[in-house]
Amino acid sequence: MTGRPMQIGEVAARTELSLRTIRQYEDSGLVAPSASSPGGFPLYTDADVSRLMVVRRMGPLGFTLDETRELLGAVDRLSADRPGTDGELEPAERAALVGRVRRYEEAAAERVAELRAQLARAEEFAASLRARLAQGV
Repeated sequence: MTGRPMQIGEVAARTELSLRTIRQYEDSGLVAPSASSPGGFPLYTDADVSRLMVVRRMGPLGFTLDETRELLGAVDRLSADRPGTDGELEPAERAALVGRVRRYEEAAAERVAELRAQLARAEEFAASLRARLAQGV
């Protein structure tokens, strides 16, 4: 565990997610607090916050919770790969997981491009309204 463990309120402030949303992500298995306080309150690590940020960033790009879960699962399995041990992934499985992560990266890049195009259209519209107002409508 790196850094000081955090309670859910601090995590909510850092991630700009509501307490309710964080709890929903916990209930859906996307994130779990890594520790507990002596009183039994959940405590979150920097890694937990990073995981929540992945979930938070995927939402506006239109990824579903199932897609988010699939990506996180692939990343978790790749992170747990320990070459030269019993935890080493088979080359074919590793390649499949890397391919899955790559597909999500490509899909994210496509969705970002779509959002940029939408933003450009929205900015053009706002500029046209400003121009009309400047001309007295």
